[in-house]
Amino acid sequence: MIRVLAFALSVASGMAVAPQTGKPSAAPPPAPGQPARVNADALTSVQFLKRIEDYVALHKKLEATLPPRPEHATPQQVDAHARALSRLLTEARPRAKQGDMLPTETRAYLRRQIGRGLSGPDAAGARQSIMEDNPGKVKLQVNGRYPDGVPLTTMPAPVLAELPRLPEDVEYRFIGDRLILLDVHAQLVVDFMDAAIPR
Repeated sequence: MIRVLAFALSVASGMAVAPQTGKPSAAPPPAPGQPARVNADALTSVQFLKRIEDYVALHKKLEATLPPRPEHATPQQVDAHARALSRLLTEARPRAKQGDMLPTETRAYLRRQIGRGLSGPDAAGARQSIMEDNPGKVKLQVNGRYPDGVPLTTMPAPVLAELPRLPEDVEYRFIGDRLILLDVHAQLVVDFMDAAIPR
């Protein structure tokens, strides 16, 4: 939790953060209508990262119960470890569903951030890198294994720079126009959102 708050403070540095009274800060003077959004986005980011931190804590707790993966593991050993961890996580989150990690306000916030990352001078190149290995429409299930044989798309640096930084166990990925939260050790779809890439 301390790390989450520390990150949120770094993300929101220079922003006008609303005090607990709910009133926007008077300095620095923002554009009309901006303070509420800036403050709401900072809060949304903190809440989102707290949910991720809680998931990662569960991930680490369950992974610690498995035999350690060899330092120079074979692909078969890596796959077996991932499948075992995936089973434990699925059993520990039997009611996991789409939107648990990405509720409405978080999805709206992330769409805005992705839009910013795809609106700069490198927008065309960023979009191209997303679509190079993008498999398009693939059936996904929260708490389910990332589809075997489906490549992992590249996350362009301009987009990643606009998104909240995730712990190393979880990554953002695109499939079609969906944004996925992927547990990279378990190859598990933690959550996903539709229509993440603006047209």
